Amino acid sequence: MLPRQNPDRNDLGEDVTDRVPAPSAAIGVHELRPLDERIWVLAAPALKVRDNDVHSLYAYGIASALLDVLPDADPDIVLPAVLLHDIGWSTVPLPEIMQALRPGARSSEASLAVVRRHEVEGARLATEILEALDVPATSVATIARMIDGHDTRLEALSLDDAILKDADKVWRVTPAGIEVVMDWFGLTREESHRLNAHRTHDHLFTDAARSMARVLSAVAWVDCSPQRAALG
Repeated sequence: MLPRQNPDRNDLGEDVTDRVPAPSAAIGVHELRPLDERIWVLAAPALKVRDNDVHSLYAYGIASALLDVLPDADPDIVLPAVLLHDIGWSTVPLPEIMQALRPGARSSEASLAVVRRHEVEGARLATEILEALDVPATSVATIARMIDGHDTRLEALSLDDAILKDADKVWRVTPAGIEVVMDWFGLTREESHRLNAHRTHDHLFTDAARSMARVLSAVAWVDCSPQRAALG
């Protein structure tokens, strides 16, 4: 569900919009860069399966925040890779995807084969999109290599790859990530939070992502707490 974009009321009763800072003056306010917008247009149709479109946009925002505090990384590599990393799921039937992702399945050979398929196909499709947009060949090769293994490869190839992996996983403990997984497996919000937290915190590479994930998990706990529920 899309978060509210407009207020239900104005308790102050006055217009204060002229006092709202410009986007450039607000930390954490990002937007898709021009090339990334073009990538998104080409990738979005293939990201509709399994809520990958929502996931990829949230991962892009998370990666943008990580890039703010990790200046040695290359946004020209990281951000296109984030938008394209799950495009390969479009080549896998949804029932196979859900069986591969269900709790307890990831260690099986059949599950790993499905996950591996989306990585290989994702690298291929990403290469096609990036080449169509005249992205330099060296960058295309680097991005494709990161996508090919972003789930199954247990180590990070570089700082850029670490940010891709971290953004992919930190999404799981965002409110959006928790709600998506609730509907994947028929879980309550609290159950989804526990499952996603278990799949996140011990699998991150950067200190920045670990701190981010802890904050998001704390917010998720409040959303699930009986005290918050009592407030309506």
